[in-house]
Amino acid sequence: MRFIRKAVLPAAFLAMLAASPAHAGDPIRTIDLFTRPQAAQPQEFQSVQLIAQEWRKLGLDVNVRVMPWEQMSDVVWYQRDKWDVTAWQMVGRPERSDPDEIVFNLFHSSTAEKGYNFIGYTNPEYDAIVEAQRVEIDEADRKELIHKAQEILARDQPNMMLVHPKQTFAFDKTVWDPASVVNQSGIGIRNTWTFLSLAPLGDQKDIILNSADNVQAINPLYISGGVDSWVFELVYDRLARVGPDGLPKPWAAETYEWKDDRTLEVKLREGMKWHDGQPVTPEDVKFSFEAAVSGEAPMYAPFATNIESIEIGDGSTITFTLKQPAASFVTSSLAKINLVPKHVWEPIIEDLKTKEENAESYQEQTPIGSGPYKFERWLTNEEIVLSANKEHFNAPKADRWILRIVPNVEAALGMLRSGEINFLAEFGGDPQVLIQAAEQDGDLEVVSTVEMGFRYVAFNHRRPPFDDPAFRRALSAAVDRQLIVKAAFRGFAEPSNSVVSPALGFWHDASVVENFESGLDAAKSILEEAGYTLEGDRLHYPGDQKETLAN
Repeated sequence: MRFIRKAVLPAAFLAMLAASPAHAGDPIRTIDLFTRPQAAQPQEFQSVQLIAQEWRKLGLDVNVRVMPWEQMSDVVWYQRDKWDVTAWQMVGRPERSDPDEIVFNLFHSSTAEKGYNFIGYTNPEYDAIVEAQRVEIDEADRKELIHKAQEILARDQPNMMLVHPKQTFAFDKTVWDPASVVNQSGIGIRNTWTFLSLAPLGDQKDIILNSADNVQAINPLYISGGVDSWVFELVYDRLARVGPDGLPKPWAAETYEWKDDRTLEVKLREGMKWHDGQPVTPEDVKFSFEAAVSGEAPMYAPFATNIESIEIGDGSTITFTLKQPAASFVTSSLAKINLVPKHVWEPIIEDLKTKEENAESYQEQTPIGSGPYKFERWLTNEEIVLSANKEHFNAPKADRWILRIVPNVEAALGMLRSGEINFLAEFGGDPQVLIQAAEQDGDLEVVSTVEMGFRYVAFNHRRPPFDDPAFRRALSAAVDRQLIVKAAFRGFAEPSNSVVSPALGFWHDASVVENFESGLDAAKSILEEAGYTLEGDRLHYPGDQKETLAN
């Protein structure tokens, strides 16, 4: 990342601004900045400490609030007007190989009330651009629109992008054949393809892995978190899956074929069964997509709202007719929406229609999918156990998939070295420590991959002053991303100013990173030009603006 620094304003001029009460509004209240605990997410915690330190130099009173993931996600997601700023992340799910899910769902105004746009960002110009890229079939023209979307986000700074991490994983190469480990583009080796192909070298046939965060839900109609997705991607099938190369390929669909730019014909794979033994039918497929737009699954609704109709033809044929052409439909819809059994979920959804809560709050006692692993048990705060579905068309080579909840980073590494786990699926500590452990032990293999996901700081646009683009730009400019990379991520990350990762080279606009203005002087200049003033050591709103929110 190349940093462009603005000239330092004369000290006398700054002193004059600071001493000019005629232009000062109310002092900005204490800002609460959320982060997860250091033991669970040391990189995030360290990043937040560095960010708070720089923001205080602008005259802000910043209160770092540490809370466990369950509490933080509940406040941020369900109490959307009750928080100021939070550390957050978007994980590198395979279907995000196409940038549509990020550029549309994370920022389009239609998803602000209940969907991914939890920050409440609204920009009609941006909405028009990301709507246009959805229907643009020409790849070169669509790329230009995706680049334009990145430019608008760089200008508005709805979020403060930090880094695209280099995901670092490790596994016991005396337990698993290294040749059977799959390194997926932009994802790394912790992926569904690895969990299907891992070949045991001896008697140990259980994949035992770790997570720092608890699983919140195993719900095919609720995108409840990154770790949760590890589970439901194994329990539930989808019509397509994104392959290791980042491109979609048929999965539960034996084939799919575009008949024209709005009509896609799918042939369902024969012989599939739900984990309760009942057959998977075209009616189940149709129901799964209709459930996404039933009003009971708002997080999945954006991936199905462009479907005009779903018709079941002869045998196992299903025809999707779209309202308008959609360049990313196979990746962002067929490879996104989980197939669910109609006989299980139809009565649940009908009952929920009479209640205030929706399907996102429902938890089956025994989740039933058709995927390569079956749900076996869930001990809250301890572990989740899945067993291999040996009748699946792509049955795992392992016997079981066991996820252990290990909040402490050092404990997770210790468990890998002792053999209590054999696949380190999450490591928030210094990757060099992991590399050194592998060199000392001789039985561990470490793999690092630049992720398509990203770490960022989310601003709540519903609460002043975060509704002001100039204020957000200033806060973003104040923080040196290279410092975050070096100090918090120990060099195992790429500095970011775009939601589209450099791992997605075709779609990534490098210019918004290279031209990013950074430095405390640049931040102060932005604030001064927008009318913010410094009185003593406290930043004040422009003009006669009042503070409407209590500390």
